[in-house]
This record gives sequence, structure tokens and C-alpha cells, in this order.
Amino acid sequence: MADDKTTQSPAQHRATFWTRLKGINAGMLGLRSDQHFQPMSHQITEDDDRALWFITAQGTHLAEAVSRGAQDAMHLVAEGSGKLYARLEGRLELSNDQAKLDEIWSQVSASWFEEGRDDPDVRLLKFTISSGEVWTTTGGLGFLYEVAKARVTGAKPDMGEHFEL
Repeated sequence: MADDKTTQSPAQHRATFWTRLKGINAGMLGLRSDQHFQPMSHQITEDDDRALWFITAQGTHLAEAVSRGAQDAMHLVAEGSGKLYARLEGRLELSNDQAKLDEIWSQVSASWFEEGRDDPDVRLLKFTISSGEVWTTTGGLGFLYEVAKARVTGAKPDMGEHFEL
């Protein structure tokens, strides 16, 4: 994958990132302080292009860690067909935003809590993104085409874009 490829503007990179991230259901979320990463489903809302939201339960490692205040965290994502890989850095904190919890609540979320949305163990986490490193590719057939073309021409394959948020 070519580094520092500049065929898109920073605004176009951000748009590509958010569009592709919407197609990914989960990643690995963890604190920088202890490198304890765990799979978590992120939620994206239209009103904030700098934050991801997570629903977890009281007593989990992440909920306990941020109960004492916001912590530096990372969220690692990879799209199954190889069209997006990202390392996102930011701050993870507990949120009491009940309207946001209502907005992102789903049947999947409900399956984790005996009393559903009103379960006293429900905790809402906000991950505010401060920076990120992103790789986007054509994935699938585009990848195979670039590899085959490189074998024939001897040129390096165009594997997509690499940029920072």
C-alpha cells in the first residue's frame, strides 16, 4: 500500500473513513494504560463526526476504568473484505446522555441486559476521537487485479490510500 498518497483531500479522506466505518459492526476497544483490548460494537451518530458510542455493563473492565474519569483509549477496526483498516486514538469516558442511549439502543443491545434499556447495569461510553491512522483499499477483486498487474509490469501495486485523521 502506498504511503502518503494524496489523491484525496483531507475532507474526502474523512468522508471515505466515516462511510466505510458505518459498514463495520465492531472493533477492539481498549485503554492505552493497560493494553487490555476487547471486542466492542461501536455506534455512529449523524450529529457528531468525532465520537463513537458503546454500550456496556457496570462491572466490565472498561466501565470500571472510566468510572474514575476519562482515559486515553484506542479503537482498532478492520473491515472483513479489506476495504478499511484503522487505528483510532482518543478519550473514553462514561456518559449519562439518556437521549443518546435511546438513540443508539437496539435489539442487539437489549439481548445483553435482562431488564433491557432500563437495566441498572447499562453503561454508555463515549469515545472522542483525537487522531487516527487509516488504510483504505479497493479490497477483493481490486486487490487481485493490482497484484496481477504488478507481476506483469514489475511496478508496485496500488493498494489504496494511507492517511491520518
